[in-house]
Amino acid sequence: MLLPEPPRINLKGTPREIGLHHGHALSSQIKAQIAIYTEMFAYTSKLSWPSVLSLAEEFRVSIQKLTPDIYTEMEGIAEGAGVNILDIVALNCRSEIALGKFSDGCTSISWKKSGDERVLAQNWDWTAHVKRNLALMAIEQAQKPTIYMVTEAGIVGKIGFNTAGVGTCLNAIRAHPTDSSKLPVHVALRLCLESSSVKDAVKTLESLGGVASSQHILISDSKTSLGMEVSPLGNVYLKENEAGIITHTNHFIENKYVDEPPWLSGSPIRLERIRQLSSELVKEGFKGDKIVPSLLREKVFSDTYNAPQAICCQEDPSRHQSVRSSTLFNIIMNLAPENSSAEIVWGQPGSGKEGPVLKMPWT
Repeated sequence: MLLPEPPRINLKGTPREIGLHHGHALSSQIKAQIAIYTEMFAYTSKLSWPSVLSLAEEFRVSIQKLTPDIYTEMEGIAEGAGVNILDIVALNCRSEIALGKFSDGCTSISWKKSGDERVLAQNWDWTAHVKRNLALMAIEQAQKPTIYMVTEAGIVGKIGFNTAGVGTCLNAIRAHPTDSSKLPVHVALRLCLESSSVKDAVKTLESLGGVASSQHILISDSKTSLGMEVSPLGNVYLKENEAGIITHTNHFIENKYVDEPPWLSGSPIRLERIRQLSSELVKEGFKGDKIVPSLLREKVFSDTYNAPQAICCQEDPSRHQSVRSSTLFNIIMNLAPENSSAEIVWGQPGSGKEGPVLKMPWT
């Protein structure tokens, strides 16, 4: 049975125009996301949706103040979808409002192919309920790079790259505290994807006061990769190892600014596993043009060691259905000057049930 392909949405114009088109095109998916997260917040955090919206109001004020164009876009999404602005803010702040009680998985890697070319890739693990509400999105804005990303309906920034060759991956971290005066991580991801370089992205986030929750953003351009272990209390930036590689899962490796109790037992095992698998490829002589998406899907991202909490994550039937994670897609980006692209596999790579290889850009 072939998996249905995600919608491809082309957005262009002013922030309001982009938001309206997003909201109209994905109205039913946005409303479905609100229903899914209503159940998830009730189960994980004992929060009703009205309580979630009350917390979202604190972030709404900060988003409007710090990133007025992105806030205007959110207003357009809300109007286009026929929902309240706080519904859209809540979706974009869902990681912060949950106080780390959601259990996103995800395993990511960046790999230097040459002096001016890098591969950036990850499996994205989350509850299967949201899969039907994901979309491939292109965003064209005046005087900014065009963005290509995979995102949840209603969310303004996530995993992808831009025409300046900047790409982002995300690994969720569970740690206190959060700070509603700072940038929600999905807004931070959008700012990264509007940047012309890794250096520019770091400067932008720091100038706006940093990120509201603990997260790992793996960011690359064609010449640089950084593992940004961000938190409201301080950031730590991980650099490439001697093989030109950065790997990450769902716990902080070096950031000691926040209190991060052990919460996802498979995360250290996945980290050790992706380091082992990538090291083996290096020893076998894979470098430069040999580092292709099919190789990484076959040798790294289809790996099921320590299932269900594997790199290719399987559903754990012992967990509540609202937080039962599995790998929903794999994305492998090739970041090169003026010629960046990505391959996406919908479903679990190597399972025999995944969909076809999808391309970004798609035109």
